[in-house]
Amino acid sequence: MSEVVERSEVVAPEPAWALGALLDVPVPDLSREGLPLLWHWLYLLDRPAQTDLGPDGHPVRNCVPAPPGSGRRRMWAGGRVRARGVLRCGEPATRRTRVASVADKQGRSGPLTFVTVEHLISQGGRVVVEERQDIVYRPAAGSPAVVAEGEVVPAGPGEWAIEVTPTLLFRFSALTYNAHRIHYDRDYARDVEGYPGLLTHGPLQALAMAEAARATGVDGDVEFSYRLVSPLFDHQGLITHATKEPDSVATSVRDRYGRQTATGVLRGAA
Repeated sequence: MSEVVERSEVVAPEPAWALGALLDVPVPDLSREGLPLLWHWLYLLDRPAQTDLGPDGHPVRNCVPAPPGSGRRRMWAGGRVRARGVLRCGEPATRRTRVASVADKQGRSGPLTFVTVEHLISQGGRVVVEERQDIVYRPAAGSPAVVAEGEVVPAGPGEWAIEVTPTLLFRFSALTYNAHRIHYDRDYARDVEGYPGLLTHGPLQALAMAEAARATGVDGDVEFSYRLVSPLFDHQGLITHATKEPDSVATSVRDRYGRQTATGVLRGAA
């Protein structure tokens, strides 16, 4: 768990422009204001060799974190991001990654492995992003997943509805260099992993919450903690909401039937 993997590159504006077009959100002055919260997920990416990918599209070797065993399903469970400064385009940046902890537990579906991965992104001689990602490895699905759906609850005042389509999921996978087939290969998602549809990325839901918070006018050094509480599939849509409090912003994602799938809280960084 002490191995540190380092990656450096010049932060280019093109991925940010692409994300702005994908989500139809404003792109700030990237050289002066820098990247919005969580947009660093488009940069300093791992690009594994094709031969290092497993049947599900995820790396199985030469990667951090390394999967705990064959046949386990990888899920992004949540995380925390602290913006300590501005990550600007046009300048080099470095990301240092390490596995901070690994814990094995017994769940209702079998053994679970919880992995915490830490990232530090530096630019101009200082750390500008501190991040913790919580990853869960679970057993392969024994039977198809069933998700209850009821009456449609339209987006209300203050809510932002994103139309989730296979095209959007594929483009987001491409932007983040995520080859996990559950997001773009419907036959694999249904027939192998037992899902009723394409799975909407956890990071996409977190970005939607961060963008909803940005629309309230939050800026500066902040800390964003988020948790993915239930799977979200493409045919269920994505509706996010942000409520500004005196010292925080509460955010959430729900599907079009009112079922909550993610939560987040944004506060000023300590």
